[in-house]
Amino acid sequence: MTGAPTLPAEHSSHAIATRPIAIVTGGSEGIGLAIAHLLAGRGHDLLLVARRADALEQAAASIKAEHSVEVTTVSLDLTRADCLDVLDRELARLGRHPHILVNNAGIGHSGDFSEASPGELDRLVALNVVTPGRLMRHMIPGMRTRRAGGIINIASLGGYVPGPYQAAYYASKAYLISLSEALAAEVKADGVRVTVVAPGPINTEFHAKMGAENALYRRWLPASSPATVARWAVFGFELGLRTVVPGFLNLVGAVALRLLPHVVLVPVMAWLLDPRRPAERGAQDHAGGASGRGGDRGDR
Repeated sequence: MTGAPTLPAEHSSHAIATRPIAIVTGGSEGIGLAIAHLLAGRGHDLLLVARRADALEQAAASIKAEHSVEVTTVSLDLTRADCLDVLDRELARLGRHPHILVNNAGIGHSGDFSEASPGELDRLVALNVVTPGRLMRHMIPGMRTRRAGGIINIASLGGYVPGPYQAAYYASKAYLISLSEALAAEVKADGVRVTVVAPGPINTEFHAKMGAENALYRRWLPASSPATVARWAVFGFELGLRTVVPGFLNLVGAVALRLLPHVVLVPVMAWLLDPRRPAERGAQDHAGGASGRGGDRGDR
């Protein structure tokens, strides 16, 4: 899906020509940055969006050093009410239209759901659920009109099962998987692709940021690199796949998660995801429970 044609801009009485660009949220590090590198290698100019301006500039510099593409950055909290207006103004300034949207920005939460602060949960839902939905709703109509382009949504293998001790995070990824698969069916006839990627654990700071490094899944389940997940994501998108589960073992796991009853799966997930060590668990349960932490990150 490279080499998209320059087409008249929409919503303009003067039909000003615009050029395609790939927008990557959470594009300053992790999977987002790895996908940005791959898209740049395929000739796509990039608009990277994340909260930290310094990390964005470093990411842009690393891409420009390896690829002959234009890279623009926008430091933006995507949960802001005016985020769509900010992106539209930047696209208009650049004379661009969104050809590919990568919804990678997201945060996690580990620990008892009842111990999470309302602010943590509100932000998780805003960034993991509301934001990708708003961005897709905003950009899909133009892609359908142009009959070109598409969306890559980064979800999680956890979206296939309830996840005690990461309950809100797993639920948010279940929403993204369901929405992505439904939207893919709606826009397929219009030449637009929607691919949702469901990776297992990944070797980034994501798990540590949300306080999950002590959970058994971090020691027992194999973790992929951001570069590996990015390759699966972009290749699956180019093939037109609706769902991509990176890695053979993760694919087997995804099948098992879909087939096994929750009465069996949920207790196992609770055992794997509990972030407290056994000794800590006993002491904290006796004291009234342990609080979890929300990952203060805009990507995975």
